[in-house]
Amino acid sequence: MSNETSFPALAGGPGAEQAGEHEGSRAGRSTLSGQNFQPADNGVSKDTRRRVIAASFIGNFVEWFDYAVYGYLAVTIATVFFPGSDPQTGLLLTFALFAISFLVRPLGGFVWGHIGDRVGRRTALSLSILIMSGATFCIALIPGYSTIGIWAPILLLIIRVVQGFSASGEYAGASAFLVEYAPANKRGVYAAVVPASTAAGLLLGSLIAGLLTVLLSSDAMQSWGWRLPFLLAAPMGLIGRYIRTKLEDTPVFRELAAEDEAVKAPVSSLFRNHWRQLLQAVGAVLLNAVGFYVILSYMPTYLSSELGLGETESFLATTIALLTYIGFIFLTGMLSDRYGRKKVLIAASVSFILLTVPAFALLGTGNFLVIVLVQILLGAMLTLNDGTLPSFLAEMFPTRVRYSGFAVSFNLSNALFGGTAPFMATLLIAATASDLAPAWYLVAAAVISLIAVALSRETCKEPLRHE
Repeated sequence: MSNETSFPALAGGPGAEQAGEHEGSRAGRSTLSGQNFQPADNGVSKDTRRRVIAASFIGNFVEWFDYAVYGYLAVTIATVFFPGSDPQTGLLLTFALFAISFLVRPLGGFVWGHIGDRVGRRTALSLSILIMSGATFCIALIPGYSTIGIWAPILLLIIRVVQGFSASGEYAGASAFLVEYAPANKRGVYAAVVPASTAAGLLLGSLIAGLLTVLLSSDAMQSWGWRLPFLLAAPMGLIGRYIRTKLEDTPVFRELAAEDEAVKAPVSSLFRNHWRQLLQAVGAVLLNAVGFYVILSYMPTYLSSELGLGETESFLATTIALLTYIGFIFLTGMLSDRYGRKKVLIAASVSFILLTVPAFALLGTGNFLVIVLVQILLGAMLTLNDGTLPSFLAEMFPTRVRYSGFAVSFNLSNALFGGTAPFMATLLIAATASDLAPAWYLVAAAVISLIAVALSRETCKEPLRHE
């Protein structure tokens, strides 16, 4: 990162092109209404930028750590909460709970988007991480089916719904936070911190789940071992909230607040004035929604339950793939800053259309080295989308509805197609008797995302829009 960081300021007013030379001066800024934000030096220190990155990182880290543990321990959780079911039915019920928790995400997107655009990004992020980490901690406290019967899965469902609601503002809010703090020519690589934190959470979840599987007996895992990872959410969430409360809101939001330009009903404004961008964003997110959950969350279950690979080998293969994935994420962010968001996102869709089915066919060989290499390939393909999408979506919407536009589109697509991906993959395999069914599901998602991205406009070289 350079020592001089640019932040969105205002264009079109007297002296706007010299805004960077008049730090803090109102003379170099025009009124906010109808203007674009141009790069300006807001005098933010290196330490502040580091804390912004840390604050954005940790919330998604906690969220996806939970989802990783839930996905990687799905077989054990199915046994604890649905003991009378056959293995495949138990898995379907476990993933059904996973999917149902996503149905509340669009509602959460409306709520957190309103708070983020009306009250402030920092306020929304500070509240969401507190609720999310508390709900995750509570999962560890639920007695199993053998103790309280049907109340066990009911309580699990309620808590996962709370998680889904609270987590629905995290990805969007952290992305908007980073993009609005980032230098104009580094918005892609700054925003890549968000998917990197997601992968890091998955990585830690994979490591802990794998370690517990190796160290503990099956009885110990079902009795108490599966609870341990969920207990870690509380201290991590408290640390994240503390960091966030010590930050100021983003420069562009503070500009809006100072001029009293924040929209009173941002979600209403979003649907009324920006519905085309909203539809394009929902389509663009589709590949990310399906690909993320199939490749990074469902894959260990797919390898062990459908292909017969040992659980330890499945966890190890996924862990290796996640390590490379994190590195690819930042590379993709840099590529999108240099060549544009659309080109990188289109490359992601085309690669999935052409390579997904052959890649899944190679997984069926059962060769561990081949499986690892294929997972690395699939992860690299996904980073082309995942590493570019946060900046693409944040730049698509103007500042006054940016949080709402990102949160609603991202959560709507994830509710319909992301949270249901493990369930759909398991169901499609059962219905078709083909291990390649999840691959074709991914191809269909890539086709829709390709069309949506092709219809959108390139934004990486443009200033952040106010209106």
